[in-house]
Amino acid sequence: MRKCSPEVVNVALGKRLRTCRSISCIGVLPNFEDYDFESRLLIEKAGKVYYPSAIYEPLFDSLGKATFPKNYYTFVGNKIKQTLLFEWCGVNHPKTRIVYGRRKEEKILKEFEYPFIAKNPVGSSQGKGVFLIRHEGELRRYLEKHDPAYVQEYLPTDRDLRVVIFAGRVINAYWRIGKPGEFRHNVSQGATISFDNIPEDAIDFALDVVRRCGFGEVGLDVLPYNGEYYVIEANMVYGMEGFRCRGLDVYVMFKRAEREGWL
Repeated sequence: MRKCSPEVVNVALGKRLRTCRSISCIGVLPNFEDYDFESRLLIEKAGKVYYPSAIYEPLFDSLGKATFPKNYYTFVGNKIKQTLLFEWCGVNHPKTRIVYGRRKEEKILKEFEYPFIAKNPVGSSQGKGVFLIRHEGELRRYLEKHDPAYVQEYLPTDRDLRVVIFAGRVINAYWRIGKPGEFRHNVSQGATISFDNIPEDAIDFALDVVRRCGFGEVGLDVLPYNGEYYVIEANMVYGMEGFRCRGLDVYVMFKRAEREGWL
C-alpha cells in the first residue's frame, strides 16, 4: 500500500486518479480495518474522498463526508435507476416503461406500438443487451428472459452523440454513426466515430442534464430526433475509442483538471 504523509488531504480509494500527484490513491480494501493506521487517518481527515467505491460511498454519504464523483456508483449500469432519475429531474428521455409482474405483454402493448426498444435493465453494455422488438415473437422471447421488462420507444436515427463530462467540463464529444442496417450506435456494434459539426446546443443540453442529475463523471448518449435532444443513457464506464481517435489521453485530462483546479 502506498504510504502518504498525514498532511495530504486529497484521498482516493479507486485508482482512476492515480496520475494526479496531489491525490493519494490508497486502494479499495473489503474491510475498513484492513487499512493501516496511516491510511485510516488519511481517510478520516480527508475533506473529500475520490472514487470511494460502491462499498464505501454509502458509508461516507451517511457520515456527511464529501465524495467524487457524485451519482456514479448508484447509477452505474442500472437503466431503471437512471430512468427514474431522468424523469424526476425533468430530463428529455424517450418514453420508457418498467413493467413487472403478470401480463407484461398486455401492459406493454397498451403503451407501445411495434417497433420499440427493449433492454436488459441492469448490467449490459456495448449494445449487447439492447433489442429492437418488431413483432409478437420477438417480444415473447424477450419477456421469457427479462423480469422486469425495460421498454422504450424507438426513435429511428442514424447516429447519436456521446458527450463525456468530467467535473462539470466537457472533455470529449463525438458522433457515433451506426452502420447500415444496424439500429444501435455503439462502436462495438460497428458504428464509426466523427467529430464533424457537433451542435453547440447539444453540448449545452448534455451539460444541463449533468447539472440536473448531479453526475460527477459520465458519458451521456444524446439522441437528436425531430428537432429535440433526448438522453438515452448515462455511462459511468465509457469506451476510450473516441479519445484515441482524437489523440486524447483521459488521464492527461484528469491531470489538467487537477492542475487547473476544477477537479
